Amino acid sequence: MERCKNVWLAVSGLVISDKGEWLVVNKRYGGLKGQWSLPAGFVKNDETVDEAVVREVLEETGIHTEIEGIVGMRSGVIKGGISDNMVIFLLKPISLEVTAQMDELYEAQFYDPDLLLQEGKHSLLLEQLLAFKKERMQTMLDGLNPGDQFGYTSYKLFM
Repeated sequence: MERCKNVWLAVSGLVISDKGEWLVVNKRYGGLKGQWSLPAGFVKNDETVDEAVVREVLEETGIHTEIEGIVGMRSGVIKGGISDNMVIFLLKPISLEVTAQMDELYEAQFYDPDLLLQEGKHSLLLEQLLAFKKERMQTMLDGLNPGDQFGYTSYKLFM
């Protein structure tokens, strides 16, 4: 669609282990090259945001996850011409054996968030997430149908 060509929709996943460690990645490219950040990527045209974040985390780290809810959203405009939007999810790990996708990453691992901040090589988003309160999270309502006239093949609400 021409009207949406400069609107980006991405997702990222805050995956927290039972020990309170966060799954972080060190990217080989882009604005966060060489810094710790959350696994993230773009939503494909045939998937919902929750499907996209589960796929991206798995592709980048080898970690299987389940959706817990939405932590928040980041939205910005790049150089006055690209609307850059990211939905940030809280995910529960189903597996804990990390396998970094070495084409895109230097490293992926579960890391103590306080030590991560002390090290100083982290994204602004990671720093802001330390204040996250699970009680404020939006959870997913699935299996809804707003009406057959819309033709949705998947429809979810996060509230």
